[in-house]
Amino acid sequence: MNSKLFLFIILLGLTWSTSCKPREDVYDVVVYGGTSAGIICAVQLAIDGKNVAVVEPTSHIGGMTTEGLDGSDINNHPNFKNDAAVGGLTLEFYKTIAKHYGITDFEAKKDEFMTWRFEPHVADSIFLAWINKYKIPVFYGERLILGKEAINKQGSKINSFKTEKGSEYFAKIFVDATYEGDLLHYAGVSTTIGREANHQYNETKNGIRAENSYRNFEVDIDPYNIPGDSTSGVIHTVQQEYHQPELDGEGDQRIQAFCFRACLTKDSLNRVPFTKPLNYNREWYEIYLRYQAAGGKLYAPYYSIPNAKTDLGAWHDLSHNLYGMNHDYPAGDYNKRKEIYQYHLDFTQGLFWFLANDTAVHETTRDAWQQWGTTKDEFTDNNGWPRMIYIRDGRRMISDYVMTEHHTRKDTIIEVPQPVGVAYWPPDVHHVRRIIKDGSIYNEGFVFGGENWKPFSISYQSLIPKKEECTNVMTPTCPSSSHIAFGAIRLEWTFMVLGQSLGAAASLALEKEVAIQDIPYAALKELLLKEKQVLAL
Repeated sequence: MNSKLFLFIILLGLTWSTSCKPREDVYDVVVYGGTSAGIICAVQLAIDGKNVAVVEPTSHIGGMTTEGLDGSDINNHPNFKNDAAVGGLTLEFYKTIAKHYGITDFEAKKDEFMTWRFEPHVADSIFLAWINKYKIPVFYGERLILGKEAINKQGSKINSFKTEKGSEYFAKIFVDATYEGDLLHYAGVSTTIGREANHQYNETKNGIRAENSYRNFEVDIDPYNIPGDSTSGVIHTVQQEYHQPELDGEGDQRIQAFCFRACLTKDSLNRVPFTKPLNYNREWYEIYLRYQAAGGKLYAPYYSIPNAKTDLGAWHDLSHNLYGMNHDYPAGDYNKRKEIYQYHLDFTQGLFWFLANDTAVHETTRDAWQQWGTTKDEFTDNNGWPRMIYIRDGRRMISDYVMTEHHTRKDTIIEVPQPVGVAYWPPDVHHVRRIIKDGSIYNEGFVFGGENWKPFSISYQSLIPKKEECTNVMTPTCPSSSHIAFGAIRLEWTFMVLGQSLGAAASLALEKEVAIQDIPYAALKELLLKEKQVLAL
C-alpha cells in the first residue's frame, strides 16, 4: 500500500474517532443533573476552587425548583416550623428569594410561609446568576446513554461517561444529582425502585397499604364503563385491580403518582386562557362527572406564590395526580419517559379545559376555573407549561447504610453516623394506585404525617455506594433509603442541603486523594459547620 495513502487512512480514522467520541477536559468533578441539588453541589465545589462541570440532560437547570415546585415545604404547616433544618447555601438561596420580593428583614419574616415561596423564573435567574458568578460550565441537552456501555469504568472507579450526542465526560469524582439515578444504575451501583415489603427493614408503613383513609374518596364512585357491570372494563384512571387486604405490607415496584406543578394566574394582564389540547379525549374525565354526581366537590386553584400565581400541586382524592399511570418511568428508556410526560401533559391540559368549559361540570366549578389560566411569563418556551413532570420517585441507591422508617419515628433513638443534613418532614408518599374496593373506586398507598415522626439526620454513608461497587460516585437525590424514609427526604430544599454537603465531601476526597468512602468525617464535619450547614437537631 502507498505510504501516503496509508497515512491518510490512519489520519482519517483518527479524525472519525475523535469526532464521534469527543473527549472533554478532565474535571475534578462532573455533576450529572443540573437539578437544584446539582447546582448547589457545583457551586460549593467552585467555591472550594475545584474544576467542576454540570452535565444537564435537558435544556434547563434547577430541576423541580424551576419547574413549578415553588411552594416550598418550609414553615407551611401550623403544627411545626422546619426552617431550623435549612442552612448553608440553601438558606442563602431562600434569603436571595426573599430579597427579590422586598423582604429586607429575613429573620423577622422567616416564620411566614410566603417568605420561602417564589415564582419559577425567579429561581431560575438565581441559579443562572450563581452559575455565571462561579464560572461553572453547563453542558445542556446531554443525555446519558442508557446502557452499561455509557460508563468507562476501571475496577470500582468511573473514568468517564458517554452521552447520546457522542460526548464523553472525564472526572475524578462524579455526582448523580438526577431524580432517576441513571448514572448510578449503569455504573453498577445497587439501586431499587418502588415499595419494599415491611419485613425487609422491619417497618410498618411500607409496601401495599390494606387501609387508606388519607386523601381517599368520601363518596362512592362506580368504576365500570357500564355502571354495575364488572365485565365492561373500567373508566379512565382506574386500574382493573382489586383491593386485597391480605397483601398488607407486601412489597412491589409501584411508585407514587407524578403530576405537573402548574403555575396559573387570574391576573388578566398575564393570564392565558386554557385551551383544548389536540389530543383531547372527553372520556378520560368520566370519573370527575361521577364524583360530582355522587356529591363530591371538585377542586380549584388558589393563590400560593407571589405575584398572583399558584403552584397548583396535586394530593387530593381526585385532581391531576394520576395514581398508577407512571410505574414504567424510572426504569424506562427516554421514549417511554417522554410518552409518560406527554400523557400527563395531555391529560392535565384537557382536565383544566374540561373543568373550565364542559357544560356537564357544575356551573360554580366552571366559574371558578374560568378565572384561571397559564401565565405569559413562565415556561415561555413551552406554552406556559412546566418542561418537567414532578418525579416524586425514581431509583434509590442501596448502600451499606440505609435510612428507614425507624429514623423518622419519634419513638426510636438512632445515632446516625456521619450526619450531613437534616430531613424535617414527615414520611410523605402519595397514592400509587387507583383500584376497586367493594365495587367502588379506591386510592391505595398514601402515607403522610401522623404523630409518630420527628426530624432526623441524614448519614453521609447513605449518599455513597458500597466501596466494592464504586469509589467515586455520590448522590444527593437518590439516597440509600427505604421508600418510606425517602418520602421524608425527597423535598427540594433537603436535596439542596445534601448537594452542598456532597460538594464539600468531594472537595475533601480530592484534597486527601482518597476514595469517597475514606474521607475523614471529622474534617468534613468541620467544613460543613464552617459553611453553616445544619447537621442535627
